[in-house]
Amino acid sequence: MNDSEPANLSVATFGAGCFWCTEAVMQRLPGVHRVESGYMGGVVPNPTYKEVSTGTTEHAEVIQVHYDPSVITYDQLLAMFWKLHDPTQLNRQGADVGTQYRSAIFYHSDEQKEAALKSKTAAQKKFEDMIVTEITPASEFYVAEDYHQDYYEQNKNAGYCRFVITPKLDKLGLEN
Repeated sequence: MNDSEPANLSVATFGAGCFWCTEAVMQRLPGVHRVESGYMGGVVPNPTYKEVSTGTTEHAEVIQVHYDPSVITYDQLLAMFWKLHDPTQLNRQGADVGTQYRSAIFYHSDEQKEAALKSKTAAQKKFEDMIVTEITPASEFYVAEDYHQDYYEQNKNAGYCRFVITPKLDKLGLEN
């Protein structure tokens, strides 16, 4: 935890395709104090981006959201999760293809599990195709390499940021 962070923060972990997009969205929500990009759900300890990107480690690209539940609730984070990606695409988001880009909610408590399942049922009503998002217990979180952290803020002029992330932020009303 950072020295400037309150002690009462909760943690949520989501996989919604490329972690750069997901991180950029969640960082902009009031009550979110920190978002870390990383890997979860695989079988190889301490995986590298190169290893995860092969799809052989079974990890998903995820973000861990450290948030103040008195400002933003887990249900509100889930609502944004369903908006920021297409949860009906199996093992892909747009041009990003592979199990590492799967839609996933990794829950940290029974309460988060129940909220995620309820939220998935409610979200399904908004999609014609079936939601394929996995809802599984959180496992070991491995922080991604430094150059993946705060990627959008560090690389706003990069092609991926200009053509994928900025339009997503605009669509969600989050670009400032």
